[in-house]
Amino acid sequence: MRAPMLALLAALTAPAAQAAPCGGPFPAFVAAMKAEALAAGRSPAAVDAFFAGARIDPKVLQADRGQGFFRKSFVEFSRALISKGRLDRGLLYARRYADVFARAQKTYGVPPGILLSFWAFETDYGAVQGDFNTRDALVTLAQDCRRPDIFQPQVLAAIRMTEMGEFDPATTTGAWAGEVGMVQMLPKDIIERGVDGDGDGKVTLKTSVPDALMSAAHMLSMFGWQPGQPWMVEIRVPPTLDWARTGLDTRLPVSQWAAMGVKARSGALPAGGLDASVLLPQGRNGPAFLVFDNYRVLFQWNKSFVYVTTAAYFATRMQGAPEYDAGHPDPVLPPDAMIALQRKLAARGYDVGKPDGILGAATRTAVQTEQERLGLPADGWPTQALLDRL
Repeated sequence: MRAPMLALLAALTAPAAQAAPCGGPFPAFVAAMKAEALAAGRSPAAVDAFFAGARIDPKVLQADRGQGFFRKSFVEFSRALISKGRLDRGLLYARRYADVFARAQKTYGVPPGILLSFWAFETDYGAVQGDFNTRDALVTLAQDCRRPDIFQPQVLAAIRMTEMGEFDPATTTGAWAGEVGMVQMLPKDIIERGVDGDGDGKVTLKTSVPDALMSAAHMLSMFGWQPGQPWMVEIRVPPTLDWARTGLDTRLPVSQWAAMGVKARSGALPAGGLDASVLLPQGRNGPAFLVFDNYRVLFQWNKSFVYVTTAAYFATRMQGAPEYDAGHPDPVLPPDAMIALQRKLAARGYDVGKPDGILGAATRTAVQTEQERLGLPADGWPTQALLDRL
């Protein structure tokens, strides 16, 4: 699930010279990676064992290029991922592993709801961990020229794990992007953030729930999770709100939002003078949330807006929040119209990346700016009216 939007791994890996050429002949790539691994101090036996039988997996490249699931709107995406069964099993596991969740929260400050959310969405609580050969997935993405700076260090980390006896290149399986285990961690993350949660002297993320949950909590803590702080609260917004101040680019104290008429849908707004942003995943007529710094931390686990927002919302459900009010948002632009909109925005100088039909953060910011310029409600939600005006 984490897939291309994975963690912000570029920030976790020190910039290093890319010894291995991308996109060229595979034997040359393997030779260069071997040389780099040996230069890093890995043993010749581990290096040879790792690359024995390594191959490019075309299914990995196919998965990397085709991620239409992330083109769904928040409401559509969240309804697809959050079923009654998944909610019920989350509550069941919260009780079954209450001691592990309590230990994770005490040690790292990460609450059970957040850990349950990633455990549920990454592998359906460990039931679907992926059947791609992890070694082949990593070398495929490391040799591909799209993100070698992210995946070549992961290959080196997997070789190190092979040397340590914690990775079998021939049999280790996981997700298509090289993640392993119940919470889908990459080799470098496992080495640096893996935790032996069950005390057996090993970090076994595929079969040990304590190891998986404690490792996930440790990683989120290293990403900057703030203990005892909120991440998301569902709100009601007044129709008179200045829509141009909504979105992740604007942070204001909760007290200031309250003065503008923002209210919690249930309970009360968090106290303490925290800064927050008003998030309208589908514009002013759809669901509305107040999000905090801990919400932003989740983008270091996965960079997809709909995934992170859905995960954050699911975590609130695990902590007792009611189902969100979907409202009546304007229709979602179909993929071809979204691509056309992105092209128009790019032609006006906005950096929205390659037009792909996915409503990411850069496209939302550009949409909001153009809405304000054209006198439309600047809520960041792309509509046919905006496309027509452009």
